[in-house]
Amino acid sequence: MRRISLFFVVIAGLIVASPAAFAGPAKSEPSLQAKSSAKSSDRFSGFIERLWPQARAQGVSRTTFDAAFKGVTPDAEVIALTKKQSEFVKPIWEYLASATSSARLERGQRVMREYEQAVSAVEAHYGVDRSVILGVWGMETNFGSYTGGKDVIHSLATLASVGYRSTYFRDELINALLILEERHVARADFKGSWAGAMGQTQFMPSSFWRFAEDFDGDGHKDIWKSVPDALASTANYLKENGWRSGQPWGFEVTLPKGFDYRVHDASFAEWRMRGVTRADGQALPQDGQASVSYPAGADGPIFLVTSNFNVIKRYNASDAYALGVANLGDLLQGGSGIQAAWPTEDPLLAISQRIELQRALMRLGYDVGKADGLIGSRTREALRDFQERAGLRPDGYPNRRVLEALKLN
Repeated sequence: MRRISLFFVVIAGLIVASPAAFAGPAKSEPSLQAKSSAKSSDRFSGFIERLWPQARAQGVSRTTFDAAFKGVTPDAEVIALTKKQSEFVKPIWEYLASATSSARLERGQRVMREYEQAVSAVEAHYGVDRSVILGVWGMETNFGSYTGGKDVIHSLATLASVGYRSTYFRDELINALLILEERHVARADFKGSWAGAMGQTQFMPSSFWRFAEDFDGDGHKDIWKSVPDALASTANYLKENGWRSGQPWGFEVTLPKGFDYRVHDASFAEWRMRGVTRADGQALPQDGQASVSYPAGADGPIFLVTSNFNVIKRYNASDAYALGVANLGDLLQGGSGIQAAWPTEDPLLAISQRIELQRALMRLGYDVGKADGLIGSRTREALRDFQERAGLRPDGYPNRRVLEALKLN
């Protein structure tokens, strides 16, 4: 999922002596910080009181409710994290280097051998490639080694009480209470990220109820400590979101000279006819459809990706994340990795420049959604159309060349 820290400003008051000051000790006024803390605590307590009837209506017992909130107060660190903004976008080649570091690959190989039986059983049961299951596991929690140190109830209650997407986090909080009610996890082990993503799968509580599996058959969907449950839950998530068994996520390709960059989506048969080949020398699949992807523009590695690539993005709606999952999983299964060189000499646009680019596209009548500096499918589609009209290679990649061209229109 880059951050700006939240600073707390302390205001120092100047105390001026007066005749009354010498008559005896004066009663001090509460500090601004103390008043703010008291106000926050009152708001939090009021939120918890209002939450109880809603939780009870969903099936949470008073015993579970009281135990869940015992000693829980607002978490200032969680509040601070909601205010952090992304100022720097890491180049995809740096992101992928981190995602597939030697330390991560070494740990992945070790746990893959240790849990080979569970991996094989999960792959066979759900029809999801083990490479992708392992890739998600590695990307989300480094194969279960770090699942987040925040108390889930604490985090969700804080977020809901301060009005940060309050309805969403309130509902997630009630779902979390129901997980405790059914004793899928001990209260002390109910840990996750600052936003409430939990366990080795990093599911939100609502996703837990939709996708978590009790694969080891002990009566608990334990995505925190049971590797079979965690792997099965990830596979079930991917399957239920449309994973197509027997179809690859995609692969790196080489484009022929004179390639028609206007073609974006086609069958494998058509890609073969157009001279597109796999970078690893293997044959293209006989059946299926794929889109061409230029994560760093046409001067960098190029991929054909299938609908399964988009299924991976249901976990995290980022092309870089999905490619990280796919590349990590492939390497763990003995793949050769990405072969073409990344265009490291072509600097990324800063967030402010990406916003400028989106606004320029909007002025030309393109629908890119919100000008937020996040380059999604609508922005890429608009860029491809503009590039084609401007006589540029329509790869949908936002670099300085296309930004300068937009400025001229």
